Amino acid sequence: MPCVFFFFFISTQFLRYYVLLGINRLSCLSTVFPPSHPTAFVMSKGTVVLAYSGGLDTSCILVWLKEQGYDVIAFLANIGQDEDFEAARAKAVKLGAKKVYIEDIRAEFVKDFIWPAVQANAVYEDRYLLGTSIARPCIARHQVEIAKKEGAQFVSHGATGKGNDQVRFELTCYALYPEVKIIAPWRIPEFYGRFRGRVDLMEYAQKHDIPVPVTPKAPWSMDANFMHISYESGILENPKNHAPADLYLMTTDPKDSPNDPDQLEIEFKNGVPVRVTNMKEAVSKDSPLEIFSLLNQIGAKHGVGRIDIVENRFIGMKSRGKELNLHLILNLSSLLTPFSSPGFWYSPECQFVRHCIEKSQENVEGKVQLSVFKGQVYILGRESPKSLYNEELVSMDVQGNYDPCDASGFIRINAVRYHRSLTLPHFISNSRVRSI
Repeated sequence: MPCVFFFFFISTQFLRYYVLLGINRLSCLSTVFPPSHPTAFVMSKGTVVLAYSGGLDTSCILVWLKEQGYDVIAFLANIGQDEDFEAARAKAVKLGAKKVYIEDIRAEFVKDFIWPAVQANAVYEDRYLLGTSIARPCIARHQVEIAKKEGAQFVSHGATGKGNDQVRFELTCYALYPEVKIIAPWRIPEFYGRFRGRVDLMEYAQKHDIPVPVTPKAPWSMDANFMHISYESGILENPKNHAPADLYLMTTDPKDSPNDPDQLEIEFKNGVPVRVTNMKEAVSKDSPLEIFSLLNQIGAKHGVGRIDIVENRFIGMKSRGKELNLHLILNLSSLLTPFSSPGFWYSPECQFVRHCIEKSQENVEGKVQLSVFKGQVYILGRESPKSLYNEELVSMDVQGNYDPCDASGFIRINAVRYHRSLTLPHFISNSRVRSI
């Protein structure tokens, strides 16, 4: 979702400064069946809850799990992606799912995951706004709840053995359902030896009459939710390659965007948006879902939020991706991001940091006016009822109750370090330093 978090990032940054708030366990199937176990890859029948997206990987995995003798319950989470959920349900049933759960968890995603990220200004490697990172714990939490409800012994996902998602899903499962067994097909030699890439998966899909939206002409992987949309794989794996123009499904190219800006006002309370007004059209929204929808609509129209990055994955390799996203207090954000990016959302450390961030945001309240134009977001003004900003105190035209003479002592105190350092031998012998 291309735009929302750029608005939040810019707005909260200016508002916070204005307010002056200073304030592995990677498990492959060997964890389930050790290699020496006589049934290591002849799996006994059981029930598995599959985190299902309806895409290429999880559609093929659903059929493959059936081949292995499992009863499969498919779980599809609605976290704001553009999806025909009833068509996805019908597809999962057609492929052999015993049951299909489709749950709308958008409000929960915003309240329990996105808002804490907004409060923290959470950003990874200065650019990535964690759109996928924090969605996985939200999805896995519900996957675990379904597994407990259905008495399922296993959960499964379509994350590859090279990425971060496997860690995010599984750490959440271990935190919330320690006794569950995890089937990670992309870490099972029998599976990844048979399917060496997306071409093999597409051939398998054709053979088993599995409808998938991926074709050899556009073989990239896409992840979308309320917070962002990202693309990886295929032509994007070579960092030199330019992304095809038709890859961008959600945003207008900035050069083709409207020649007139939209002006917005975002109102914050406790560090999160509570109302957004499009001042140009006199339209206001105040529920989390409506706020996101309005900002995404405006940001998409103006081409806001496109980035192209090469990032470091948690497991140690680099990955190139195209992101359409939006977001991000500087000190605390550096504490939250290392937990939320790799999948430690439910760790005691991350919960402690989130409580600290929530406390730090109690006085972040006010309004920020923005202009959105040609891929950029510009600050127009800001106001806060809790601001420490004193217009009279800083005015060049009004002296107020500030005595300028006080600055002399302040400067002399701060110059003590220079006077002392210049008496040291290496400074005395350095004529260039003395001349400066």
